[in-house]
Amino acid sequence: MTTTPETRVAPTADVAPTAEIGAGSSIWHLAQVREHAVLGATCVIGRGAYVGPGVVLGDNCKVQNYALVYEPAVLGHGVFIGPAVVLTNDTYPRAVNPDGSLKNAHDWEAVGVTIGDGAAIGARAVCIAPVSIGKWATVAAGAVVTKDVPDFALVVGVPARQVGWVGRAGVPLEPEGDGWLCPSTGDRFEFVDGVMTEVAGD
Repeated sequence: MTTTPETRVAPTADVAPTAEIGAGSSIWHLAQVREHAVLGATCVIGRGAYVGPGVVLGDNCKVQNYALVYEPAVLGHGVFIGPAVVLTNDTYPRAVNPDGSLKNAHDWEAVGVTIGDGAAIGARAVCIAPVSIGKWATVAAGAVVTKDVPDFALVVGVPARQVGWVGRAGVPLEPEGDGWLCPSTGDRFEFVDGVMTEVAGD
């Protein structure tokens, strides 16, 4: 395990020797971080959470209690993974092959979930690989994501459907003229080539 003096790892956590843990990160009780996983600076891995082999987290990520982040997931900076969230990795899950033999690592190909900077996945949501969650998007608690989520989108339900837009604060955007406004930060947004985009300040 590659760590720094500022890293905190609970005595009951299980961290692989080949994992890379960024400065100031914390790994709490009963969490497991597998081989070759990479955590950026000041990440927090909650009690009982699982981070699979080779998973990559950017800086300032939070993986809350009992969340399951299966390989080969890639998370950007500042991503929030709520309690008991599952990021899957098997498109056609089976315990056995068609001939009844037990499947092993060579019998299937793992596919991952990709999450952009600042996005948040609410408690007990499930993201079905290989979906991508756009930057600063919000997946509501309990949602099941089966298709890609655009930047700044708010999705809810089973299967998840888009019901609005959110800004960096996570607050729903409000229509304003030809664009959108975050009532929390005052940031403005507009569609550019069909993509919700922040308007540069003066």
